[in-house]
Amino acid sequence: MKPLLKHFAFAVTIFLAASPGFAADGSLLKPPVGAKVAVVVFEDLECPSCAKAYPQVWQAANASHVPVVLHDFPLSKHPWSFQAAIDARFLDTKSEKLGNDFRGYIYKNQPQITRGNLLQYFQKFADDNKVPVPFAVDPQGKLEEKIRADYNLGLKCELTGTPTIFVVGRGAAPSFIEVKDPDELSTAIADMQKKAGGSGHGNRAPGQKKKASSK
Repeated sequence: MKPLLKHFAFAVTIFLAASPGFAADGSLLKPPVGAKVAVVVFEDLECPSCAKAYPQVWQAANASHVPVVLHDFPLSKHPWSFQAAIDARFLDTKSEKLGNDFRGYIYKNQPQITRGNLLQYFQKFADDNKVPVPFAVDPQGKLEEKIRADYNLGLKCELTGTPTIFVVGRGAAPSFIEVKDPDELSTAIADMQKKAGGSGHGNRAPGQKKKASSK
């Protein structure tokens, strides 16, 4: 399995850095079918801030019983984030929990991971979870297409960096809250639940991406 950097040309010309005071636009984002409120995160697996925010996002969302929707937004300055996203997407096809747990595993080991040893971490995780790894995890480029779609969605949302965290509500006005400090996520969820007219407890959309709890 070789890094698919040649397929990452769509992001090479774009370098995103956080712009203080500039707000992203989450108006295009909606909760999954069946949910009134959701947490939506655009992340980069090589981003240290994403690694710090990841467990906080799941803790707040699980405590409030709202779903989490993850979108891949690999930055061009990170050489292995795109391939790691493909690996995570491959594990998603086995189970949502596996994909979520792999992302948490990558974040925990992020300081030691390089472009050269990423495959070893992926293989170890797969072996530990008894998942056979094929020679090519994305032979038809379908997983790459999903990452590309996530990235393009992020551009439409005017992202300036990662992680970008939104709380979105169905029927609420405004329909989204951008949360720049993960410590404030629980408060933002509670505010959106009031605006959306429901707690969101127990909502689960069939086939929803990365809803399972993550460690």
